[in-house]
Amino acid sequence: MADAATLVGALRAAGETTRLRLLALLAEGEHTVKDLTEILGQSQPRVSRHLKLLADAGLVTRNAEGAWAYYRLADTDTAADLGRWLVARLDGDDPGRQRDRVQLEAIRAAQQAQAAAYFAKVADRWDELRQLHVPEEAVEAAIVAALEGRVVDLLIDLGTGTGRMLELLAGHYRRGIGIDASREMIAVARAKLTAANIGHAQVRLGDIADLDGTAGRADLIVIHQVLHYFDDPGRAIAQARRALKPGGEMLVVDFAPHELEFLRAEHAHRRLGLSEAHMQGWARGAGLDVRQLTTFPPTTAGGLTVCLWRLQDEQDSR
Repeated sequence: MADAATLVGALRAAGETTRLRLLALLAEGEHTVKDLTEILGQSQPRVSRHLKLLADAGLVTRNAEGAWAYYRLADTDTAADLGRWLVARLDGDDPGRQRDRVQLEAIRAAQQAQAAAYFAKVADRWDELRQLHVPEEAVEAAIVAALEGRVVDLLIDLGTGTGRMLELLAGHYRRGIGIDASREMIAVARAKLTAANIGHAQVRLGDIADLDGTAGRADLIVIHQVLHYFDDPGRAIAQARRALKPGGEMLVVDFAPHELEFLRAEHAHRRLGLSEAHMQGWARGAGLDVRQLTTFPPTTAGGLTVCLWRLQDEQDSR
């Protein structure tokens, strides 16, 4: 329950057309001010002012990452409940709402195209680039150790890239499927798996943010150094959860929060690392528990800390 002042403040903040549109957009995932200005066709100062009013009222939350800030619908407190209640009652067929959705999809498509162009350019030397400033040997040893000698029926590697995880874990699955949106990466992965004589794994072209279910439901899902390419990693985790068997497990490897802005401009990163608090929230929203977090400090000056999260289906943890 909330006091009257809190409720009145939240209602006043939400009681404006643009701010309702913002709540509806943020209910579908996290966005930057830049994205929201493009979707709404309004100036940056105006959108920032609307967002501040919503944040002050507890309807949205702001997370700063370097020079960017991401906004999302608040997860807790009465004001957050009120925001979700309002969004649920917006007419999805409203012309303004439909225009916003069209613009949102256009922005997502542009971001995916930018990432695809980058991956096409670096596919042949991806494994070399991936090891820069990262304690890769220690991370890979921990990934193998996390399986505790198990052999699962189906492993799905989302954003498989050159197929390194399928190669590394080949002795731990009866059937492995790697999915990636880059044709160039898939071609490299297929050649590597063939050369390594790994016949029980295959790679497929697909969008890991919009899984079609044809791969089946996995005992284990691996998401290795992928989520920092997404504006909204929580949405990708929720999508991945749909491909997980009841009681299944997810291994997520990514960077801890950092401030290396050049990774956005030169390497198509969208997020400057993932925090422990964010992963807890994303996992909880997807019906997963964070079972374990292991961190790997950089091995060189100016390097990045790497995190390995083990996420478990909540059904198995009760």
